[in-house]
Amino acid sequence: MNKQEILDLVAKPSMKDDPPAFEIGDTVDVHTKILEGTKERIQVFTGTVIARSGRGIEETFTVRRIVAGEGVERKFPIHSPRVDKVVVTRSSVVRRAKLYFLRDRVGKATRLKERRRS
Repeated sequence: MNKQEILDLVAKPSMKDDPPAFEIGDTVDVHTKILEGTKERIQVFTGTVIARSGRGIEETFTVRRIVAGEGVERKFPIHSPRVDKVVVTRSSVVRRAKLYFLRDRVGKATRLKERRRS
């Protein structure tokens, strides 16, 4: 048994059985569990998925949105117990694996062409 197989065995129990299905360019609502003292609530972060990276337990995705004229990006681990669910609200047609070029764009220039679902 090599090192990678051992790491995969250790990570397997903490991975989600059905990870959320979304693609780069999708507009998503990420429902995150927030702990405030003894209370727990769910906070929604809405934005465009601009990147996915890693594999297995270390896989993450980056979501970007504009808040009060400033660009805000958050990275979420896909298999984190804090990420309750990811809901796709809109799908877009993209031709890149990473949409970092959206960081330089403002206003209507950040729009992506919507993917038609049949």
